[in-house]
Amino acid sequence: MKNKPLLALTLLSVALNSCTDHFPEEPQTPVSFTEVASIDLGETAASEISAYDPASRRLFTVNNESTAKVEVTDLSAFPTVSKLQSIDISSLGGVANSVAVSDGKLAIALEAANKQANGSVIVMNTTTLATIKQITVGALPDMVTFSPDGKYIVTANEGEPSADYTVDPDGSVSIIDVTDNYSVKTLSFGAFASTYNQLATNGFRVYGPGASFAQDIEPEYVAISSDSKKAFVTLQENNGIAELDLTSGTILKLHPLGTRDISKLVNAMDASDKDSKVALATWPVKSFYLPDAIAPFSVNGSEYLITANEGDAREYTAFDEQKRVGALVLDATAFPDAVTLQKPENLGRLRVTSTRGDIDNDGDYDVLYGFGGRGFSIFSAASGQLVFDSGSMLEEEAIKAGIYDDDRSDDKGVEPEGVTIGTINNKPVAFIALERVDAIAVYDVSTPTAPKFLQMLKTGDAPEGVLFIAPEKSPNGKGLLVTSNEGDGTVKFYQI
Repeated sequence: MKNKPLLALTLLSVALNSCTDHFPEEPQTPVSFTEVASIDLGETAASEISAYDPASRRLFTVNNESTAKVEVTDLSAFPTVSKLQSIDISSLGGVANSVAVSDGKLAIALEAANKQANGSVIVMNTTTLATIKQITVGALPDMVTFSPDGKYIVTANEGEPSADYTVDPDGSVSIIDVTDNYSVKTLSFGAFASTYNQLATNGFRVYGPGASFAQDIEPEYVAISSDSKKAFVTLQENNGIAELDLTSGTILKLHPLGTRDISKLVNAMDASDKDSKVALATWPVKSFYLPDAIAPFSVNGSEYLITANEGDAREYTAFDEQKRVGALVLDATAFPDAVTLQKPENLGRLRVTSTRGDIDNDGDYDVLYGFGGRGFSIFSAASGQLVFDSGSMLEEEAIKAGIYDDDRSDDKGVEPEGVTIGTINNKPVAFIALERVDAIAVYDVSTPTAPKFLQMLKTGDAPEGVLFIAPEKSPNGKGLLVTSNEGDGTVKFYQI
């Protein structure tokens, strides 16, 4: 087959804060965000995740560049923002990975000094900053969140292996019952090992060298249902979502996510950083979604989940699954035009996994599996069924806005990492952080099967955390969007 670009898009210059070129003719949600404040947390800061306390009007932001600490920003005179004394937690463990706030309590997810040992959650008073409790959880708690009713604190414990892959702790999820003196139940995934063959058929991955099923699972991010009864946890490297019952403290299901078919025009992508152009095209590749952040929302009484399909590969000293297509031996029947296909300007530069694709075990690759959906997906929370996938939409909008980075074409593209939902004019609006183009894509998702693009909003360098503060909780009574930008240490604030 010939792999000519089926959809070539020319870079266009547009004003990022203008609505004119981005809105549908009759926008579902008339919204245009503009930056109204910003704070730099230091030259070496890495601002990752933020949480806001409406009672104290303080923003708490993880910053681990020099030492483990949480930055505290005063928003009481917003849009004037000022930095307060940091919370130094370096003596309590290793790196702080995430923060969450509920009812005057700040929860901090802290990995152990030995990354493969059990980590902890520190709960503090948001006003006095006094420590209320430190609770042991699983290895490498990467994300922490409160349930909407404040009863539970839930952590996704990634359980990453050591660089030499000799120590690989179980991935797990910890459920902390705030109302029961912070009692904790940590759940691992070994009971699902017998179902792996069926899960794998639908795109689930377990592939770490020498790892058991429980060790290989790597929880990444948590979303909790509006009734505080269920948690949905992305298993990023495994390409799945776990569904948990918080009341009983059990794992109910694992939902494999399948792959995105890049041979279809709706999923077209730029696969080369060496083709001297930006052009989305179809290719004989299937790409694992590998979601990072996940967020819940509801429409007309139905519950949904939205994921940011970043893509992530295992890359360690002793094991790196990534290979470029140009370095592989391709099956001559599956890829009759392999010589052309493997040129750098075509598919040769694309990173794919070496762990899957040799279907007949004869030493060559019959299928190519890439990393990341390069977009976002929406699922029914009740059934786990996919109701919408953005395909190439995010990259098309980045190209139109003149911010697409062709240097990342061979490696996960715009790289959607964070996502949150805000309610504006009684409609759910999604904010998707695009790490590699330094922007937030804004979508009206009031029709979950057909989201509407609203705006591409420029941020600081490499936005990771994205937070929406509702008007009734905002320091100035207006809806407030906050981005935590890992690359330049800034936190930026946007309002309509």
